[in-house]
Formats: sequence, C-alpha cells, structure tokens
Amino acid sequence: MARSRTRRIIPVVAAVAAALSLALAGCSAPADASSDGAITIEHTFGKSVIPETPKRVVTIGWGSADAAIALGVIPVAIPFQSYGGDKNGVLPWIAEALKKDDAKTPTILPDSGDDPPYKEIAAAKPDVILAVLSGITKEQYDLLSDIAPVVAYPGEAWATPWREVIDIVGKALNREDAAAKLQKSIDSKISAAAAEHPEFAGKTLAAVSDSGGTFYVYKDEDPRVEFMLDLGFVSAPAVNTLDTDESTFYFTLSYEKLDQLDADVVVSYAATQDEQDAFLNSSYAQLLPAVKNGTVAAVTGTEFVASVSPPTALSLTWGLNDLVAKLAEATK
Repeated sequence: MARSRTRRIIPVVAAVAAALSLALAGCSAPADASSDGAITIEHTFGKSVIPETPKRVVTIGWGSADAAIALGVIPVAIPFQSYGGDKNGVLPWIAEALKKDDAKTPTILPDSGDDPPYKEIAAAKPDVILAVLSGITKEQYDLLSDIAPVVAYPGEAWATPWREVIDIVGKALNREDAAAKLQKSIDSKISAAAAEHPEFAGKTLAAVSDSGGTFYVYKDEDPRVEFMLDLGFVSAPAVNTLDTDESTFYFTLSYEKLDQLDADVVVSYAATQDEQDAFLNSSYAQLLPAVKNGTVAAVTGTEFVASVSPPTALSLTWGLNDLVAKLAEATK
C-alpha cells in the first residue's frame, strides 16, 4: 500500500493509502547524548547520530514540523501539505505559529508522491532530517542519510503517537526540557476540557469515516482516538469485537454490519459537508445506532479533520475546542 500522509489522515477522504501498524503505541525511541555532544537516536532502521545540536532542520511526513516549531526551532524546509493546507501547502496552525513568532515561512518541499523530494531536501543543506511520523522506506532512509542524519519513526510507518513525536523531536533538537514542558502544557488543556465535560466520562466512542465505498473504523490505539479517550471516553467494545485486521491502525467494516457498531458516540470524519451529508443520509448509515440516536459528532472540513487526525504539537490545541463542542453536542 502507498504510504502517503493523505491516506494517513483518513484512508478516507483522499485517495492514497498508508500502511500502519499499532504495535508501536506507547513505546519510545531512546536517545543518548555522548560525551562529545552527539545525540544518538534509535528508530526502526537502526541508529542515527546527530553530531551536534542541529541548526538547519528539514522535516518530512506529518507532525515533525509542528513539534519543531512548537519547541522554538523553525525548520529550513517543511513538506507541502495538500490535505488541510492552503494554496502554498501550509497548514493553518503552522501559519499562525510562524506569524506569532514573526518568522518567515520555511521553504515548502514539493509534493513528490511516495518519494521524498531528494533534490530539494539536499538543497536545503540540513543538519538533520526529521521523519518521526512518516512512511519512508529503508531504501528512502538510506538515500536521505546520504544527505544528513535521518530520525525515522520508532517502529511502524505512520504510527508514532503525538506525545512520542514531541519527545523524539525534542531529543533530536537537544530540547528535551522544552519538550517535557510542551507536553505538560498540552496535557493540561486536555485535562481541563475533560474536567469541563464530566458527561464524557465512561461514554463509549467509535471513530469512523466513509470514503470511496469503504467504511473505516479506527482503533483505540490510533492517535486520533487516543486523545479522545484522554477526554474521558472509552473505546466501544464493538471496535475490538469487530476488528478483522490486527496489523493496521484501522479496519474496514461491511455496510451490512454497521448495526453491530454500537457506541454512545460515533465520530465521523469527512472532507466536505456534501460527503458528510451523503454518508449520514445513506441507507446504510441508518443502521448505526448512533445515527438513529442522533449522537454523531461530525468532524467536517479538511482543516478540522487534519487538526485532529492525527493531532500534532500545534494542531491538537488548534482543533480541540471545536472537537470538544462536537462531542458535547453528541452526548446530549
């Protein structure tokens, strides 16, 4: 399957696939600072040594740019984001963070499909390439390593939770203390939202999307679901009982079985209002207990969907209030 970020957001509203496994949720990538100041970070392809605190940072994939910017390091180049980005491929929360810091927009790397834009990355003369939440292959990793040290993901492609992205990027940039403070700040906002909505506690939840004739259900280890569970929800038992694929962050469910996906709240992701309406008004959607009960939280629009699917160091707080409002409405 293809490894593009578009499919990672939702295998779903866009037409590219991402091969993802959940084996990684909860594990961290060790980093060791040697006596000469070099940092060694372990990842799925081995170890990468960053000789000294990097000044020129290039990011690829999803979330690494957000984490670096949130930690006070503006990359020299970041990827073009077609899903949720503006005409220049810049995500709104990144644009806002750059404006707040009075920083110029980094070079936007061209969208080159499944292959990284090697020429443009090399032209940026990076000290490190951050690909912490990405789908690079071993071959691509080797080619990128000829340019600069590459910090890849710590297990399976596209499977690094947002907390680990912050943690690993913080280590790579020699800003571990700042990374810890950033995580604490974000966690406090999630905790505050949970405290303001005690009605979330114990409610069962399922996150889904309907795209191209296929119905997707996201597992509770997936980052987009994980932080909603932090708000007090619990994963609907049906998500586990209906799961037919242990190797990815989602599974597909035939329309005829939607009546079995019983959850107090169903979160439905769609790129446009037309797509959301088409799903919710379809005959098969009426089989979902949450549709019958009017307890669907409709997350609609590429910016909104991208901000929480999966969340990043910048996007989580950017989309949190809107998501909480949708969840609160669905639980009434």
